Amino acid sequence: MPSTATLKLEDKELHLPIITGTEGEKAVDIRNLRNETGYVCYDDGFGNTGSCESAVTFIDGEAGILRYRGYPIEQLAEHSSFIETAYLIINGELPTPAQRKRFSQLLTENAPIHSSTEHLYEGFPWDAHPMAILSAMLNSLGCYYPHLATNDHQRDLQNFEETAAIIISKVRTIAAYSYRASRGLPYNYPRRDLPYCENFLHMMFSTPFEPYIALPEVAQALNLFLLLHADHEQNCSTSTVRTVASSGANLFASTAAGVCALWGPLHGGANMAVLEMLKSIHAEGDDGTKFIQLAKSGKADRRLMGFGHRVYKHYDPRAKIIKESFYSALASLGIKNDPLLDIAMRLEAAALKDDYFLARKLYPNVDFYSGLIMRAIGIPENMFTVMFAIGRMPGWIANWKEVASNPKGRIYRPRQIYVGATKRDYVPPHQRR
Repeated sequence: MPSTATLKLEDKELHLPIITGTEGEKAVDIRNLRNETGYVCYDDGFGNTGSCESAVTFIDGEAGILRYRGYPIEQLAEHSSFIETAYLIINGELPTPAQRKRFSQLLTENAPIHSSTEHLYEGFPWDAHPMAILSAMLNSLGCYYPHLATNDHQRDLQNFEETAAIIISKVRTIAAYSYRASRGLPYNYPRRDLPYCENFLHMMFSTPFEPYIALPEVAQALNLFLLLHADHEQNCSTSTVRTVASSGANLFASTAAGVCALWGPLHGGANMAVLEMLKSIHAEGDDGTKFIQLAKSGKADRRLMGFGHRVYKHYDPRAKIIKESFYSALASLGIKNDPLLDIAMRLEAAALKDDYFLARKLYPNVDFYSGLIMRAIGIPENMFTVMFAIGRMPGWIANWKEVASNPKGRIYRPRQIYVGATKRDYVPPHQRR
């Protein structure tokens, strides 16, 4: 294979190095392009730009492959847990029994939030969006742990293990508290005897007179949901975390920025959009049959949400995994007469059998099932993206660490192609027309 690519610009010939990743991905190194030619590359949305080298996650969308630190997602889903996978993503290797025990202890110790932060919730309107609260509260953690939020990467890395555990543990407590506050309910303190997912569901749904005991199938479905969302390469929110980190910002501020990016409906709102689609179909008195026919004829007045994927050109590997857990959770909860579920199953059957969907590779993706799982568990729709953020936290943390650990790292500073007005002179107010 060639080691360089030749680019001819005007009367200049430039030899650009070829970079090859460990999985055979190839890139043209253009870091010296502007210095040597005055040109920049134009790539709207960065869809063809490799912004970094990363050892966290590998995706092959054409083949439907997703691996965390080299481990196939299918193996992790079958044998691992969200917490063990979080450790793997953050630290690069699966934990030894001693490391797993220590990590669990750190999560348990750091589950409560400072009592004074409870008053911060009172400052938000009762109907404030939980993503706004999550971002604000994550950022506020830097005030309570100033020694972990120095904005000096070398110093912050010295306490990285503690900081990562604090964020992984407290993000679920912050999320549960925002839910309770929005409903005027008393806060439930985390319990030391419950695993990660069961503890979160306890903080969400327990009442003083009736503790919430999660069914094993429900806890497993939530655990799998978080594991499958733990990282997904350089998506919008992860690249945002890296951009903020490149400025020297601490881990709390960087992950808070990731929450803000994820809040956007084009990124973190896909599973909510699935529910909105299903509710619209039901409101029209359709059981899904009419919508399928309209979609096939190109006359549907709304997008088919939860099918196909921008990255995966075949079946989303995460959807195959979460589907079984989804049906197991439904069975354990005894949910049978949900009209939205009936519509969803009719759409799923069409997507898996109908030639129209198969030819266009419109298979159900992970968002199709995850939204239905959240609904079945009792998570309100405005919390769906919060759940996504809890799951994605390990990936954000791992990517922050890569940026902070790079001694040659530079602040992210994309260029632009200016298309505004050319030079013009100021016009005094009385001469303007």
